[in-house]
Amino acid sequence: MIRVCIYGGSGYTGQELTRLLLSHPGAKVVSITSRRFAGVPVADVYPVLAGQTELVYANESPELLAKGADLVFLALPHGASMELAPVFLKAGVKVIDLSADFRIRAVAVYESWYRKHTAAGLIQKAVYGLPELYREAIREARLLANPGCYPTSIILGLAPALRSGLLDPSSIIADSKSGATGAGREPQIASLYCEVAGGFKAYKVGGHRHTPEIEQELSCLAGQPLTISFTPHLLPLKRGILSTIYAKLVKDVSAEEATALYRGFYEQERFVRICRVGQFPNISAVAGSNFCDIGVTVDRRTNRLIVVAAIDNLIKGASGQAIQNMNLMCSIPEGSGLPRAGLYP
Repeated sequence: MIRVCIYGGSGYTGQELTRLLLSHPGAKVVSITSRRFAGVPVADVYPVLAGQTELVYANESPELLAKGADLVFLALPHGASMELAPVFLKAGVKVIDLSADFRIRAVAVYESWYRKHTAAGLIQKAVYGLPELYREAIREARLLANPGCYPTSIILGLAPALRSGLLDPSSIIADSKSGATGAGREPQIASLYCEVAGGFKAYKVGGHRHTPEIEQELSCLAGQPLTISFTPHLLPLKRGILSTIYAKLVKDVSAEEATALYRGFYEQERFVRICRVGQFPNISAVAGSNFCDIGVTVDRRTNRLIVVAAIDNLIKGASGQAIQNMNLMCSIPEGSGLPRAGLYP
């Protein structure tokens, strides 16, 4: 049984980690932290977990927590994980970081979008945790950078086409929409119910911090540096991401051939589902699941490939993918502890 610590467990990703791990057959949450709720039972903060756990939020030092854990999830804001990861790694604890601190391989690029990095020496040791692309490296990882939610949908949506040389890499446009949980649980005016309900807006246009992460991984797939146009939008929903991606074709393919390419690429991937020709994903079909649903077609008039990808931002876009990675790192069956189906309706 893998002993797990959730460091920063009172946000939405921490809650989802807790909920999923409580029914995991190969892992046990032995500690969970929160400065704000230290000493408060987890079920008091999240009544949905009432009767499921006796865990109490702690505010202990990482050195003390490391003594009782085999693996730690760092569910912390960007900039905080870099201070804690070295402590856990030194103690022999495997680390899965859900922030952006170890996702971007070029230190200068990270610092231009976030802040000065205080553990830059660890960046090259971190493995980017997208199992569909890096499964074998993940199995050997001690420090894992869990992907961002928008990047997960866009990278999975483009991987088959870029790997096969189907696209002009300079032509990619990604138009993504996310539910309000993507902003986290901290109170913010922009994510208040009265601000979100009945609305639909773009935000951080031309400057979202997930851009360099997306470009890094797409460049690896394309075999050359590329830049994209990426615009996120806020949906009046609790959870879910829908990304619609456009790119110029450099090969003559039909919608049927493109779909066949995607089916072949993801044939062995249990958490990626390819829609039939002419059908496209709906957020409602992936909510509450670790699936990424992808639909693809060809616009003959504009000679563009159009890809639509849908995920649950809190599960495949965060906590579920983190558990998928934990399973690989700890030699546990990859789907353990993850929902077999989503929540519908």
